Amino acid sequence: MSRIAAAFERLAAARRAALVPFVTAGDPSPEQTVPVMRAMVKAGADVIELGVPFSDPMADGPVIQRSSERALRHGVALRDVLAMVAEFRKADDATPVVLMGYANPIERMGLEAFIAAARSAGVDGVLIVDYPPEESGAWLEALEGSGIDPIFLLSPTSSEARIDRVAAVAKGYIYYVSLKGVTGASHIDTSEVEAIVRRIRARTRVPVGVGFGIRDAETARRVARVADAVVVGSRIVQEMAEGPVEGAPERAGRLLAEFRRAMDRVEANA
Repeated sequence: MSRIAAAFERLAAARRAALVPFVTAGDPSPEQTVPVMRAMVKAGADVIELGVPFSDPMADGPVIQRSSERALRHGVALRDVLAMVAEFRKADDATPVVLMGYANPIERMGLEAFIAAARSAGVDGVLIVDYPPEESGAWLEALEGSGIDPIFLLSPTSSEARIDRVAAVAKGYIYYVSLKGVTGASHIDTSEVEAIVRRIRARTRVPVGVGFGIRDAETARRVARVADAVVVGSRIVQEMAEGPVEGAPERAGRLLAEFRRAMDRVEANA
């Protein structure tokens, strides 16, 4: 069983939603990335999404765009990100790590070379924003048998056909984008999220995570009532940016612990 499947199975048995933080590799500095990852696990992260810096992150809002720019100024490339995962794995062989990014760095490395390197580093899943399921035949074929889960996005505008297509090929979890727009937006409607999560669940056994617009612990608690996972990105990236670089792990851990406590109240009140 994969690390991702094992994590969601354990959480389902405990009636808890997964807490999935996103950070950009190399931000606020390459030296702090692994300490940030470890601090988030200590604070209650169940899966880590690690962003691969890219010069044109079209799905990301200004907070994560700036984090990519900072990481690129530090010279962080895809192979550096994989090295960070490998370093993280030296002390943590249980927490799933998902790479999130764009196709260009992977295609420059080559699909087969990337998958081999990602597997060796200890990557568990990959979400590539510009690999839609309709155009992912070669990607899915290359991933087959690698043990790396292909993760796909759905949104409020996804058609029934798109939901069916993603449900047929997704592994690990499905990432439902709760808002129209880019990361870091606000005003999430939990009732609308619940309705669409139900539609997705009717078509798949793969867990459904919800991200975009989750900027505080109370919103995380409400989303945890209706989804299998709560994905938090811009809020953590922003928190780390508001202080000295060396304090980033502590700030990320402190914020994430607030989210985890709020989400755990869902189970306590069930």
